Amino acid sequence: MNHDHIPQIKLENTGFSYTLSLISGKYKMIILYCLAEFNIIRYNQLQRLIGTISYKTLSITLKELESDELIIRTEYPQIPPKVEYSLSSRGKSLIPILYAMCDWGEENRKPTNKI
Repeated sequence: MNHDHIPQIKLENTGFSYTLSLISGKYKMIILYCLAEFNIIRYNQLQRLIGTISYKTLSITLKELESDELIIRTEYPQIPPKVEYSLSSRGKSLIPILYAMCDWGEENRKPTNKI
């Protein structure tokens, strides 16, 4: 195989790489998927849905998703404070990609030998 014809591009400068930078990480796609399914979720509900995520990891991941403008954090001034999360329009635009991944997984899942 002649590698001289492979273009000399940097993968990090591609749209693919940018998209991965926004959704990579153990929980980001799970959080986006949960928000797509339930529209508005409170912090504790999200933590219960995911189950295996620590308080600190969930907080950091939510802050990153908010910083990347994929989710909206709405805080209500009451005691105790009430905070809800929802998808931004930018976050909603990623959902067809997540659903396509779900479809691919359902169609290509290898059978398990569980009884």
